[in-house]
Amino acid sequence: MKLHAIVRDAATAERAVAGGATVVQLRLKGAPTAEVVAAGRPLRGLPVTFIVNDDVDAALALRADGVHLGRSEEGAERALGAGLLLGLSASSVEEARDAEERGAAYIGAGPVWATPSKEDADPPIGVEGLAAICRTVTVPVVAIGGIDATNAADCIRAGAAGVAVIRAAADARALVEAMKGLDAAR
Repeated sequence: MKLHAIVRDAATAERAVAGGATVVQLRLKGAPTAEVVAAGRPLRGLPVTFIVNDDVDAALALRADGVHLGRSEEGAERALGAGLLLGLSASSVEEARDAEERGAAYIGAGPVWATPSKEDADPPIGVEGLAAICRTVTVPVVAIGGIDATNAADCIRAGAAGVAVIRAAADARALVEAMKGLDAAR
């Protein structure tokens, strides 16, 4: 899970995988399931873990490896019952504990730094908040929010198993290079 590329289209996903992404997450916020399924078909064949954002029905239709749900999204029990890898979002130690108790296989923690994709989210948790979450749970933590090649290694040093990027997904090679040789502290 070192580099989790969050994408809207196949071209960006392919560039991210070519650059070293190990997970591709299709994120089409608010799109109807049929649109998510249509956009996801080309991604299913990529040689990485394939996650669908916020849509259990689309994840099942695409035979995705998993689904990532935000804190307010429903469907965790259904996803687990269907055998999907479940990712859940958290922006605090308490939310991370809850996500782990709900069966999350990994936790998306953040936003670590301010970012346009998380403007409506909680305030940034910073590296210290990320480290606290990593110390608290036993499942892998993927840092998200404002991450790029200049700060991705800080997230790994704080204990994250990987980083998730949206805007920087097309520059996966630089991110992978920045994290080279680092392993999660746990």
